[in-house]
Amino acid sequence: MAGLEYLSPEDLRLDGRKAPELRKLNARLGVFQQSDGSAYLEQGSTMVLATVNGPHESMNRSRASNDTAFVNCQFSMATFSTSERRRRTKGDRRSTEMSQFIQDTFEAAILTHLYPRCQIDIYVQIMQAGGGHLAACINAASLAVMDAGIPTKDLVCACTTTLVKETAIVDVTYLEESAGPLVTMAMLARSGSIILTQMEKRLHVDQLSALVESGTKGCKDVSVLLSVFLRTHITDQLAVQGVPQ
Repeated sequence: MAGLEYLSPEDLRLDGRKAPELRKLNARLGVFQQSDGSAYLEQGSTMVLATVNGPHESMNRSRASNDTAFVNCQFSMATFSTSERRRRTKGDRRSTEMSQFIQDTFEAAILTHLYPRCQIDIYVQIMQAGGGHLAACINAASLAVMDAGIPTKDLVCACTTTLVKETAIVDVTYLEESAGPLVTMAMLARSGSIILTQMEKRLHVDQLSALVESGTKGCKDVSVLLSVFLRTHITDQLAVQGVPQ
């Protein structure tokens, strides 16, 4: 992408957004009746499907704990999610890394001590790749966990940020991922506690504070939208059950 200008002289990005603006975010909960919880999320052109099963008896006794539940996460990308129509083998390095990041996030958020010797399965698949994949997967999984009724410390929200000409931009697209050092943050919405920080590319220590500040603001903006989707879903469910509002 040599010579590509990520910011115009008016400080507008390639898609017309300002530096702190999110992409258009849309989501639906309860899209799969076969799962205990599910959600479909569109974050810009990135489309993610997340399903949750459990808590249920742990299938892997070696990972079962007498004190907490085991959170099992699996990430995958649909073969049609990118312009490259190559088959992605299960368990490749990138998928394994993404699975671990998602697992670490929800192990820190779910009240696993309530379900000893149990297992919670979180499956996330990228249906269309448009950038900011880890953050979009965490946001979709967060809604699916809520749909499953699994107790958490708080709503989990995530955002990816990078630097362009010393300007921090949030919720990056596929093109913007190559602009500079990339940081994905996940946090608990109300407390603001950061439960995951993942960095790609080298990052100078002087740049960290700007990216953390930008990522924190982005996460808070995402949490407002996720809360709206969650409340809308609950309201619709109550209406179907005939419960007065």
